[in-house]
Formats: sequence, structure tokens, C-alpha cells
Amino acid sequence: MAEKNGSLPPEYDVNAKWDACLDLTVRRFVYSSLGGAFAGLLFFRSPVTRWASIALGAGIGIGSAYTDCSRSFDAPSSSSANLAAPKDTTETSPVSQAAEE
Repeated sequence: MAEKNGSLPPEYDVNAKWDACLDLTVRRFVYSSLGGAFAGLLFFRSPVTRWASIALGAGIGIGSAYTDCSRSFDAPSSSSANLAAPKDTTETSPVSQAAEE
């Protein structure tokens, strides 16, 4: 086998992206399930609605983790995904034009 001369750039390190996504998914699943359990205990008396609030929280956590993970895999690199093009400040919106008048 050939030896590695260096580490991969972050945009090509798929294992690191998977590790980060799994960590994010587990954390959001647990935290949002706990939030749903707390809300269920606070607002509902029936066990069915309490379990439903836990399931809703878990679904929200998994959905938000999926969205963030899909963005990280679709991004060309981690450094260029965080950098946005500078906005042109010479243009003014209709709201700011009306405020100036």
C-alpha cells in the first residue's frame, strides 16, 4: 500500500463529514426529544399526547440535522461555504428610500 504524504483537504474528507453529521444528528435528536418531553409534561395530561410531543421534537431534531448535513455535503468546501459574496451597499431598498425622503 502507498503511504499517505499528507492529510486530505477538508472538502474531500468524507469520513470527517460523516462523523460531524452523526454527532450533530445524535445531539439534536436527544436535545429536541428532551425538549418535547418537557413540553409534553408541561402542557399535556394524556400519555398519548406526551409521546406525540416527544416524537414531534425528535422529528424536528432529525430534520434540522438532515438539512445541515446535506448542506455540508453539497458545499464545495467548508471555507468557501461560510464566506458569502460581499453585498453591494450602493443600492438602497424602497423602504430605505422612503425613510430618507
